Amino acid sequence: MIVDSRFQPWPPLRNAHLQTLFASQLRPRPVLSPQRERVELPDGDFVDVDWLGPGNGPVVVVLHGLTGSIRSKYVRGLMKELAAHGWRAALMHFRGASGEANRLARSYHSGDTGDVDFFLRRLAGQEPNTPVALVGYSLGGNVALKWLGEQGDGAPVAAAVAVSVPFDLACAARRMQTGLSRLYQRHLLQGMRTEMRRKHATLPPPIRCQALRRFASIEAFDNAVTAPLNGFRDAADYYRRASCRAYIASIRRPTLILHALDDPFMFPAAVPRAEELPPAVTLELSRHGGHVGFIGGRGLRPVYWLEQRIPAFLRAQIGR
Repeated sequence: MIVDSRFQPWPPLRNAHLQTLFASQLRPRPVLSPQRERVELPDGDFVDVDWLGPGNGPVVVVLHGLTGSIRSKYVRGLMKELAAHGWRAALMHFRGASGEANRLARSYHSGDTGDVDFFLRRLAGQEPNTPVALVGYSLGGNVALKWLGEQGDGAPVAAAVAVSVPFDLACAARRMQTGLSRLYQRHLLQGMRTEMRRKHATLPPPIRCQALRRFASIEAFDNAVTAPLNGFRDAADYYRRASCRAYIASIRRPTLILHALDDPFMFPAAVPRAEELPPAVTLELSRHGGHVGFIGGRGLRPVYWLEQRIPAFLRAQIGR
């Protein structure tokens, strides 16, 4: 089902770029005091999970976007709001994204669902009677939807939300090379290079040399670094196998997808059609909102609409 969103942009921020930049750069960073847990993975690597909220509430696992972390304002804002609702928010950093290099050469990528599956099943084993939900932003949203489709009826979560998803990674890579979107691409490439420098010693020598180059596009970086480092033939193979769009039809858990048609990271043509959506999935589209923006409000103060809409959906699914 595709529905029109009730989101209305804050009048000073109707432009997609203003929405995107205000949310990521100009918004004050919410103050949090999370507790960090290191989760050891079966292959000898680890992921860091930051927890916030009361000790016995439902758990909402949050997946960040490309180069995101606990420092990301959208992550902190949602975690703070979830804790206020009596839920436990758990930000699962992807490998190497928590500020410390992961042990193995491999990195995280848009189709990497194995660590999410391990963590969620570990959580289900530890707390079998606790409701669990999943929220993913951008790259994390792609991972969440792909994982939900892979698991079908076996997904150990009660509900999920995905925000500003790059449904088709090849399309997203092309979009990032057009117009003002190239500014976001440059920013993301700087973050990707920083992450690679952090884990420089663990990289195979051929990729080690490539990783420090100044790439002109994310697609070039993915072709030279991300794909070979993670077992893909090239960027085209990576994008084809990692894009979530083909997996959405197999989702069986109540899932809300929030997307703005003016998202500067994605062409509207990549948005799934109604016939691609299973009964469990609602795609809520808005004309405005940018990329992980969705700044609303009618007065002098902005309203961070995602931090209202996501808890409202989860409350209907898991209570509290």
